[in-house]
Amino acid sequence: MTPPRVLTTAAQFRTALTETVLALPAREGGRPPVVGLVPTMGALHEGHAALLDAAHATADVVIASLFVNPLQFDDPEDHRLYPRDMDGDLALLAAHGAQLVFAPSTEEMYPGHPDGPLVTVTAGGLGRRYEGAHRPGHFDGVATVVTKLFSIMAPPAPAALEAWFGRKDAEQVAVIARMVEDLSLPVRVRTVPVVRDEHGLAMSSRNRRLSDDDHTSALSLSRTLTELRGRAAAGEPLDVDGLSAALHARDDVDLDYLVVADPRTLRPADLTDEGTLTGPALGLIAARVGGVRLIDNMDLEPLTRNEEHLP
Repeated sequence: MTPPRVLTTAAQFRTALTETVLALPAREGGRPPVVGLVPTMGALHEGHAALLDAAHATADVVIASLFVNPLQFDDPEDHRLYPRDMDGDLALLAAHGAQLVFAPSTEEMYPGHPDGPLVTVTAGGLGRRYEGAHRPGHFDGVATVVTKLFSIMAPPAPAALEAWFGRKDAEQVAVIARMVEDLSLPVRVRTVPVVRDEHGLAMSSRNRRLSDDDHTSALSLSRTLTELRGRAAAGEPLDVDGLSAALHARDDVDLDYLVVADPRTLRPADLTDEGTLTGPALGLIAARVGGVRLIDNMDLEPLTRNEEHLP
C-alpha cells in the first residue's frame, strides 16, 4: 500500500500531475490517458472509497482533493465543527490507490480570506432550490471551489479529466453537471449511487457527530424515502404532505424539507390529479438530527402502464 503524494500548493500539484501523466506508458490504440479526480472535504468514509474504486475502473491516474471549503458553509460554527482526520483520510486514500492528493490551506485557495475571493461562480436558479434555499450561497460556494479544483487539477493535454461525485449529494451533482455544460469545461462528470451503512443511513462525514440514539433517529430519513419509492412503484398517491407531517410530529427530527423533484432541473416533479408519479423523479430530504444536518435522496420510478394491467 503506497501512500499518496500530498501537495499543498497549486503550482506543486500541477508539476506533480504533469510528471505523473507524462511517465505513463502508451495506451493501446494510442488513446489519451484518463485522470480520475475525486474531490472531497475529508473525513473520508466508504462512500468516498466507492468513488475511488469507480475512478480506478476507468482512469490511468487517480487523484483526490482534501479541502474543507469555507465558501459553502452558511454557518461558521458548522464549518468549525466539520470533522477533520488527515491521518485517517490518507490511510483510506492509500488503501484505494490515490496517487496524488491536493490538500491546500484556505489561504492557498482564497488569498486574503475572508476578504474574497472577489470573483466567484454562481449556481443561478438551480442553486437556490431546496438545499440552496435553506443554505443561501451554499451552491455558489460549491461551484466556485469545484471550478478552481478543475482548473488546478486539470491534466496536461491530451489526457482527459473525469470527476467523480456521490449521488447522495444529488443537488450538488445537478449543479456541477450544469456548470460544466454551461461553461464548456473539459471535464466528464461521473457519479456513483448512494452508499448506505448496514442500517440504511446514507454515508456522510457528518455521521461521525451522531450519537447512537441520533443514528437511530436519523434512519427515519431513509425510511421515509423508501416509503415514497414504494408508493411510486405501486402507482399510489405519494402524499408528501402526510409524510412530512409525520416527521414534523417527531421530537427527535427537525425536518427542513421533503420534496419530489425532476432529477435534472430540480423543479417539482409532475404528479397526476390523484397525486401519483408520472415519470422518473427524485425524492429529496433534509433534516437536523441531534444538531447535525443530514441530507438524503432516492430515485423514484412510477408504475408503468404494462405493470398496471398485470394480475
